Amino acid sequence: MTQPSLTTSQSYRAALNGCWAGLMLEELMRLGVQHVCIAPGSRSTPLTLAAAKLTQLTIHTHFDERGLGFLALGLAKASQSPVAVIVTSGTAVANLLPAVAETGLTGEKLVLLTSDRPAELIQCGANQAIRQHGIFSDHVSHFLDIPSPSLDISPNWLLCAIDDVMQQQQLRGGSVHFNCHYPEPLYGDDVDFYEYLMPVAQWQQDTIPYCQHQALPSLTTVTIDHNQWQTLCTQKGVIVAGRLAANELKAVQQLAATLGWPLLVDPQAGGSSDYAGFDGWLQNIACHDYLQQAQVLLQFGGRLVSKRLLQLISHQTWHSFLLIDPLAGRLDSSHRRSQRIQANIEAWAQAAMALTTDSLHSQWALPLVEASQCYFDIVAAHANRFSELGLAAQVMQWIAPETELFLGNSMIVRLLDMCAKLPLTATFANRGASGIDGLIATTAGVQRARKSSLVCLIGDTSLLYDLNSLALLNQQQYPIVVIVTNNDGGGIFDMLPVPDQQKDDFYRMPHGFEFSHAAAMFGLQYCAPTSLSAAEDAIRDGQLKVGTTLVEIKTPAGEAGAMLKALFAEVEHATLF
Repeated sequence: MTQPSLTTSQSYRAALNGCWAGLMLEELMRLGVQHVCIAPGSRSTPLTLAAAKLTQLTIHTHFDERGLGFLALGLAKASQSPVAVIVTSGTAVANLLPAVAETGLTGEKLVLLTSDRPAELIQCGANQAIRQHGIFSDHVSHFLDIPSPSLDISPNWLLCAIDDVMQQQQLRGGSVHFNCHYPEPLYGDDVDFYEYLMPVAQWQQDTIPYCQHQALPSLTTVTIDHNQWQTLCTQKGVIVAGRLAANELKAVQQLAATLGWPLLVDPQAGGSSDYAGFDGWLQNIACHDYLQQAQVLLQFGGRLVSKRLLQLISHQTWHSFLLIDPLAGRLDSSHRRSQRIQANIEAWAQAAMALTTDSLHSQWALPLVEASQCYFDIVAAHANRFSELGLAAQVMQWIAPETELFLGNSMIVRLLDMCAKLPLTATFANRGASGIDGLIATTAGVQRARKSSLVCLIGDTSLLYDLNSLALLNQQQYPIVVIVTNNDGGGIFDMLPVPDQQKDDFYRMPHGFEFSHAAAMFGLQYCAPTSLSAAEDAIRDGQLKVGTTLVEIKTPAGEAGAMLKALFAEVEHATLF
């Protein structure tokens, strides 16, 4: 190979594009990136080929950039490490916004590597050139516009710039965006840039990042005021478990048992408690009034599903409200006066448990355990036939011990919150923006990172929205069961006070579709049981088969809403304890 002079030369453009892309991907790998998600495109060729050369990286591909973003989100959610996304220029970039917006709320780390036209081709009528500068606004933690590669810009600058942006992500979480301007030609022969790369020669010989930022104070190092904690232990308290990482619920359960305080577990926490079904029994006047005795609220994790619980938190007069979450920022939508603690949840719960010697009001809420049991007896009477309510009440009993969960949004997650006792297993959901887009793609990303059997529960409109992403489930090494509840449209709106005369046309939007042909198109196993026993068999069997099984639960439009209203009417005035 020839040695270039340090002058800008058209003949070296393709090689220099690749050189810069290689520097970026190598440094990102040293900073923790293990997975790279790539959509097809020409302008992104330097990044794509650079990623392909690094055999330490795991490459994922998808033809749909919107789905690709959610695939990366699922990988980041489950691996708890940064995931890179490579796309071409133009609207391909814009299609990443829904997934990026989710990370802006929930903190998963995406590294967006978007290719762009060089500056001279932007806003002059050139093909596939849109304004990509700052396209994600403040949905990303940091943005850096990478200029067209030039021999006049030292490789030191590029590595330092990458390290600085990634440090911002380490501090703040969420996505970061590198917008890379690549001039043509994009394809060409390799060139030896030995002289140009001399300033980073030592870096090339080792495996550590170019700039090493001082480590953050560990979130696992916890300090709790002993006197304050002892004061809290003399009061009646309640513990809420919100969005937790896998296995964190165990420590929260142990703390609740030590204090003798009631534990209310959100579906995203990955388990349950003796106080399950609170989104249902809180509608009972006596239960609601009894829980209002609580003076202290300990909340671990944000993003709660239950509206009833959120209302209680908002309206209650708390002597103390502690909200513990490793994510920085505000997580209390009621804006109550609180003590916001940024810490590792498991470490904080264990530290609090070590300080607890006695709780003056241990077991003060035991009557609500009886209320929970009585509530589930009422649920069983309403959910003893093939229906969405029946599925929600029983499906968690069909989950194998080694199977993990991904919960969709809208109706299904609320039905589970009201009617189910979730198993103690890793549970994932997109409850930041709580959108119905990208749920299948996120499921695929979670499963690829976790590498275990997975059950996904999703609604029909959500599946229609993300139908392309079924392609990501085509060749799986582990069992995936996708349970889709098909009530012919947006059944969640049956629970909302929308105008009856416009409900179908503008809210439910019935579609009349079923998913057998979609399963066949994408090579998935499929069944549509018509009884709860048949659904149980299909779901249990699917957890034993390598590959994806789509289980479609077809129910009449409006049935779930009517059944829930009847359930709530009975629960409101029932004697539960």
